[in-house]
Amino acid sequence: MKLWDKGFSTEKKIDHFTVGNDRQLDLVLAKYDVIASKAHAQMLGKVGLIDEAEAKSLVKELGVIGKSIEKGTFTIEDDFEDMHSKIEYLLIEKLGDVGKKIHTARSRNDQVLVATQLYLKDELIEIKNQVKTLFDLLLKLADKHQKVLLPGYTHLQIAMPSSFGLWFSAYAESLVDDLYFIQAAYKVTDQNPLGSAAGYGSSFPIDRRFTTETLDFETLKYNVVAAQMGRGKAERAAAFGIASVASTLGKLAMDICLYMSQNFDFISFPNELTTGSSIMPHKKNPDVFELIRGKCNKLQSIPNQLSMIMTNLPSGYHRDLQLVKEVIVPSIQDMKACLEMMSFSLKEIQVKPNILDDPKYDYLFSVDTLNEMVKNGVPFRDSYKSMGKAIENGNFKPKKDIEHTHEGSLGNLCLEEIEAKMKKVLG
Repeated sequence: MKLWDKGFSTEKKIDHFTVGNDRQLDLVLAKYDVIASKAHAQMLGKVGLIDEAEAKSLVKELGVIGKSIEKGTFTIEDDFEDMHSKIEYLLIEKLGDVGKKIHTARSRNDQVLVATQLYLKDELIEIKNQVKTLFDLLLKLADKHQKVLLPGYTHLQIAMPSSFGLWFSAYAESLVDDLYFIQAAYKVTDQNPLGSAAGYGSSFPIDRRFTTETLDFETLKYNVVAAQMGRGKAERAAAFGIASVASTLGKLAMDICLYMSQNFDFISFPNELTTGSSIMPHKKNPDVFELIRGKCNKLQSIPNQLSMIMTNLPSGYHRDLQLVKEVIVPSIQDMKACLEMMSFSLKEIQVKPNILDDPKYDYLFSVDTLNEMVKNGVPFRDSYKSMGKAIENGNFKPKKDIEHTHEGSLGNLCLEEIEAKMKKVLG
C-alpha cells in the first residue's frame, strides 16, 4: 500500500531504490506517528471535519496500534512503503471508511515532520539525562581524587602539575557547554509543524493551536513553508548538539587510552572491563574507550553529512530529505550507547597515587619554583632566565610544596560552582 497510489504500480527497482531502508528506520519513529495521528484525529473531530464518534474510534484504534509498537509486534512488510501507509492500512482494515478519513488535511510531509520532531525531543531529553549522569560521576571522582597529582601536558611534553580532580572536573564543565548545544537543538525541534501539509497549508479550517497544545510543543511553526524548510534543519541542530557531546567524550576516551598505557601508567581498570590478545597473554586493552573514541569521531561528522544532503536544495519538499533519517537515527543510538558505556566503565577507574614522585616529572615544578622567585621580588623575566640556566646546567631544584588557590586551579576546583552551572543549564 502506498499513500500516493493512483491505481498503477512502479517498477520494482524504482520502488526498492526510493524506499531504501525507510521501513527499518520507521519502526523507530512509528510510535510518534501514532501519537501525532491521535492529536490529528482529535483535531478533525473538534473542527467538525469528522464527527465525534469517528474521532473517538480513530483514537481508540491508534491506541491499539501504539500498544503493538510498544510490544514490538508492529511490522512494516514489503507491501508497505513506510509507517504511514501501514498505520493507515490497519485503520482502514479495522474501521473501514472511517479509517480512510485520517489523512484529511495533512500530507506525508507534515506527518514525518511532526513524528521526527517528537522523536528528536524525546531523544534529546534522554541524551541530556545521560550527560547529567556522566557529569555527576565526573564531579564525584573529582572530589574523591582532588589531591592526587597528575602531570599536565602541552604538546605532549610535561608542562605543569595537574591533578585528577582538575582532570575529571574539566570534562564535567565541558559537558555543560555541550548541553547548551543540546538545549538549542531542543528549542528548534519544539515547534509544531503539523498542519503545514505538503508545505503550503490546507483549505480545511484546521486548528493548529489545538495540536500544538495536545502534542506538548512549546510553540507553533507558523509559516507552512518554513515548517517544511525545517525538514533536515531540526535534525542538523540535533546533530550539532550530539557532535559537541561526542567531541568531549572522544577526548576523554583518548586521555584514558593514553593514561592506561604502560608508558604513562596513571590509571587502570578491572580485568573485566578490558580485553586481551590472541597471542600476548599480558595484554589489557582499552577496547571500550577506543570504540567510544572512534564512534565519537564518526558522530562529529554528522552535521557535515546533513549539510551536504541539504546544501543545494530550494524551498519545498525534495526526496533527498528522506536520506536525513538514515543519518540521524543511528547517530542518536550511537551517542546514547557511548554515554552509557562511558558512565558504566568510568565508575570503576583506579587512580595511581604518588605519580609525581618519579624524578622524570621534576620539571613540572619549574613554573611554580620560578613564581616563588617572583614573589620574593625578582622580576619575572630575570627569574625566567635564571631558571632556564639552572635547568640547562643541571642545577634545578624543584619546589614541590605547591599552592594554587585561585578559582578553577588544582587547589580550588570550584566543584560547587560547576554544579551550579549545570543546574542552571538544565533549568
